[in-house]
Amino acid sequence: MKTEEHHIVENKFDQCIKCTICTVYCPVVPVNFSFPGPREMGPNGERLKEKDEKAYKEALKLCTNCKRCDVACPSGIPIADLIQHARVESNHRPPRLRDLIIGRTDTMGRLISRTAPLANTLTSSLVFKFAMDKLMRIDQRRTYPTYALRTFEGWYHHDAEEKQKQFKHQITFFHGSYVNYNYPQLGQDLVKILNAVGYGVNLLDEEHSCGITQMMNGQMRRAMKNARKNMKSIREAVLQKQQPLIATSSTCAYTLREEYPTLFNIDNADVRSHIETATRFICRLVDEGKVKLAFKSDYVMHVGYHTPCHMERLGWAMYSTALLRMIPGVDVVVLPSECCGMAGTYGFKKENFDMAQKIGEKLFSHIREANVYTVATDCETCKWQIEMSMHVRVMHPISIVAAALDVEETKKLNGI
Repeated sequence: MKTEEHHIVENKFDQCIKCTICTVYCPVVPVNFSFPGPREMGPNGERLKEKDEKAYKEALKLCTNCKRCDVACPSGIPIADLIQHARVESNHRPPRLRDLIIGRTDTMGRLISRTAPLANTLTSSLVFKFAMDKLMRIDQRRTYPTYALRTFEGWYHHDAEEKQKQFKHQITFFHGSYVNYNYPQLGQDLVKILNAVGYGVNLLDEEHSCGITQMMNGQMRRAMKNARKNMKSIREAVLQKQQPLIATSSTCAYTLREEYPTLFNIDNADVRSHIETATRFICRLVDEGKVKLAFKSDYVMHVGYHTPCHMERLGWAMYSTALLRMIPGVDVVVLPSECCGMAGTYGFKKENFDMAQKIGEKLFSHIREANVYTVATDCETCKWQIEMSMHVRVMHPISIVAAALDVEETKKLNGI
């Protein structure tokens, strides 16, 4: 049964004024003429489907779900949601093995992290990449993410959990698969900052992948199952424990807040306003005078900030840049907002690799022009794409703040 929210999304196409601004802002259209554009795939989708249903289904797969059409639309139509609804409803075939594997980030993380050093060596070898290209159609030119032997949850429960109880204020952290399995240091950096200003960090009683990766890889049933479990845990944290929920991943934050009601048909109105990015949460605390930050006098960095597509849709990039600018020795260049082309698992697929690189070229040229050797961004897959394509260091704003933070002085300022 379709919910009222689902009907609202479906019927929004009536408000389209045919201005094609969404097509102008779409990063796929200029690099692949097979993609008719957001207006045709979204508001005009039903007419296009009747014209050539097979071509319509294939074109749906080309959408990166970057949401730039939503940002551009003067009528406020959720075009990307229309496209993703059509994608889910038109896909009646079971996902191929490749899409099952890359879509199940939690499952793969649990398996690979147990043998991380060996797995990282294997996935970086040319022989392995060639085999995956031929067998799975994961492009051999793609750099694979590395995995940590010790997960963030393992570190947290062993080294940090007990300490969190001593703080007066408490928050809950949605860490996601990336922090848990690929880069636990980012989670540790967040704990370091929040503890220094008097906030204890808790984890959800049960956390699963936010679901967007499964949905984009044809596993909507599994995505819905994970989303419902996540929402149950989020309600316990926000409504029962009275703790705000924060995420370091801009995509996870956007999915939990905005995609659950529109794509997953899960009502989150009672907790939505309590879900935000870590940079927004910390920046607000500082702006409201609730906490103070002190930084090392010798920390110097020239950094370019890249706005991830989902952060652009949230409208919260200003919090990340404002937080970076609080550090006296950090010079921040805000790069023109462009899609990096990676779009989660989109850029891993052989059929999309060249297109992903062409999409990202505008961003890459801006990085070259800015003459920066470090890029800051709130999205893990943007990090992978930029590092592979540009050979520059990419850091999350939280990690930069943690590296620059004078912990002892910050504690003194906050009476810790």
